[in-house]
Amino acid sequence: MKLDTAPPRGMKDLLPSEVELRDRATATILATYKRYGFRRIETPALENLKLLLGSGGGENEKLIYKVLKRGAKLDSATTQREDDLADLGLRFDLTVPLTRYYAHNRAALPDPFKAIQIGPVWRAERPQKGRFRQFTQCDIDILGVASEIAEIELILATSEALIGLELERPRIRVNDRRILTAMATHCGFDSARHGEFFITLDKLDKIGREGVERELREAGHTTGAIAKLFALFPWPGDPSPAALERLAQSVPATAEAIEGLRTILTTVEREAGGRFAVAFDPTLVRGMGYYTGPIFEAAYGDYGSSIAGGGRYDRMVGRLIGHDVPACGFSIGFERVVSILEERSGVAGSERDRVAFLFDRDDPLTEVAAAAGRLRSRDRVVSLTLKRKNLAKQLDDLVGEGFGSYAVFRAGQAAPDVKPLARRAASGGGADA
Repeated sequence: MKLDTAPPRGMKDLLPSEVELRDRATATILATYKRYGFRRIETPALENLKLLLGSGGGENEKLIYKVLKRGAKLDSATTQREDDLADLGLRFDLTVPLTRYYAHNRAALPDPFKAIQIGPVWRAERPQKGRFRQFTQCDIDILGVASEIAEIELILATSEALIGLELERPRIRVNDRRILTAMATHCGFDSARHGEFFITLDKLDKIGREGVERELREAGHTTGAIAKLFALFPWPGDPSPAALERLAQSVPATAEAIEGLRTILTTVEREAGGRFAVAFDPTLVRGMGYYTGPIFEAAYGDYGSSIAGGGRYDRMVGRLIGHDVPACGFSIGFERVVSILEERSGVAGSERDRVAFLFDRDDPLTEVAAAAGRLRSRDRVVSLTLKRKNLAKQLDDLVGEGFGSYAVFRAGQAAPDVKPLARRAASGGGADA
């Protein structure tokens, strides 16, 4: 039987050019975050299932890839209940592992702790265009800072990273989970069902107002509560600064959260200097149940969904160590960002300095290797390649493979003559041969 060589559904192989684009994007993001004082860490792909299931990860907890126990542990799971068969799961985000990492290593970590994480996560959801079961997240988090300066730094650093990728003028939306809770209480939604209400409201950008109303009615929420909610703001939200003041007057319980948002919005807008936009959006939810304060998302151009999101989660670490630790993070949707860059044929600074060093089959390999080494010592990226009979066609292929220049080995030559392929690329072939 012929083996299917395609990757599993919802996952993908990456070609060299795709990996190079990702590497360039990662380097840009890392350089920006390090300028803000963040430091990179790593955590395992697998975490204890109890940690993942008790994290407040909302709908994502239903999408965990669970890993079967091994050997004797599996053999002894005679009841065949799911809990008996699996004790580990693949991480569905990077925030939950970070809280465990901090709880386990906090004695060796600085205070405050500013972390960078870039790595794959897994969610067992239905594959569709732009949505995968394995994908990369790129997070920054600040633990140990209760002040709004944490949110301010996260928003500024993430926006600067996106701008560094030439995603000009990203748009940041900001809200606060405490505002959402106060709104839900004010409108008369059952306090025991606020989490369910938030999950439905979070679908607003996908199913629209009518869809949200329908789901709320089908869930048994009162028509009075639903009507009161939609009467609070022009839908799908009023991003003007005056919306904060109107909300404070309509729902007095939001006053403390609104004061914090006002500080964040005022400071970020001043520092943005017109390079990106930031606005209050009372309809912004964020799906994770672990958020406790300000939440935010970034969007770009006409791209249909957010390209980054995050918020404050002050109670997550406390579940593990017995007392709360203020914490806040912002995550770039790396796959979404890369897809935009691919549509735009990469980012500035692509690897056009690669040199293809061509040699004949009969050339002395010792001299070929030495000549290539001399090129590399001049800080060039050099790839040894056998020269074909049809050199013009080979040079065209090299342009397509991303090479910026080439050289041909000549015995006894002190320094290989490197020629650019730029003119050939611009003319569609035929030059430089």
